[in-house]
Amino acid sequence: MPKILIIDDERVIRATLKEILEYEKYDISEAQDGEEGWKKIQEEDFDLVLCDIKMPKMDGIEVLDKVATLDKQPQFIMISAHGSIETAVEATKKGAFDFVPKPPDLNRLLLTVRNALDKKVLVTETKVLKKKLSKKLDMVGESEPIKQVKDTIEKVAPTDARVLITGPNGTGKELVAHWLHAKSNRSASPFIAVNCAAIPSELIESELFGHEKGAFTSANKQRQGKFEQADGGTLFLDEIGDMSLSAQAKVLRALQEHKVSRVGGDKDIRVDVRVLAATNKDLKKEIEEGKFREDLYHRLSVILIQVPALKDRKEDIPLLVEKFLEDISKEYGTAKKEIDRAALSKLQEFPWTGNIRELRNVVERLVILGEKTICLDDIKKYADY
Repeated sequence: MPKILIIDDERVIRATLKEILEYEKYDISEAQDGEEGWKKIQEEDFDLVLCDIKMPKMDGIEVLDKVATLDKQPQFIMISAHGSIETAVEATKKGAFDFVPKPPDLNRLLLTVRNALDKKVLVTETKVLKKKLSKKLDMVGESEPIKQVKDTIEKVAPTDARVLITGPNGTGKELVAHWLHAKSNRSASPFIAVNCAAIPSELIESELFGHEKGAFTSANKQRQGKFEQADGGTLFLDEIGDMSLSAQAKVLRALQEHKVSRVGGDKDIRVDVRVLAATNKDLKKEIEEGKFREDLYHRLSVILIQVPALKDRKEDIPLLVEKFLEDISKEYGTAKKEIDRAALSKLQEFPWTGNIRELRNVVERLVILGEKTICLDDIKKYADY
């Protein structure tokens, strides 16, 4: 049952609002002035506050300002008989959901209350999802190589510098790109990832730059490309070493001029995009063989981040295994399994050619097939090495 706090110095108004809202099955509390309301907000968790503006001791705008400093923030609907457009604008700028004049219209009030509570639910769900995503994207490890990666991310993320992320498959290059975006000034804007190796060469230009209707046989409608979708945010070009030379030329132009043109179109579209790229290939060798443009390489590699292979950071394996055991237990809805010291030591001996991705797969296999506490025998039975 949603909890609503009514803050108003008029007892009759409080009683009327309470009667109406309790009839709608809301849990109602009251406060006779801003000071009492502020105290109750600190002590209890409310989903919504109906707050008068003009009150003794502390007015409604002051209450709204104070609540903005809390971690738990209920939705606010401001109510007043002395309201003006300026007051309503000020209240909404400070975070109020809406402004309702006195005496309130019953239907409008109830609709506003429902909408405010719906927003509260969405805000809460968004926070939970962000926490889950943040935990999923944790960069686990305390080894010197991974500390260097983390330090570089901290320095580079707040800038708009382009970054080339290198390293073998399965090391977590996309994870580095996510962190560069999350810690940047563009974090509230889109993060768009493109796997250049997974898109046929004849479609990569349409994927990146979009196309106009009729540009080719299957182009039944106009389509935005990834550069346009990432406008204001970050575009991550994964496995850029597999991109065709013609697409490379267009990417170079987009980086130089901050403009793209759709396939089949003659209009330039301005884009504001930070480009991050990743590859498991030696691009300098690709340049020598004529497979990658040297000018594009220099445009992309303002900052280079080398993600270490797992064999070069084996001291992180116990931390990674612990994280995977926890993640897998949550995914399967089962109790978390433990792993004994001998089994962990054995895992640290393996070469891990598939890197972190391979380690995660092995841990999942051990969770499914191993004993309640994963032991050395389980490693010998179910690990590939």
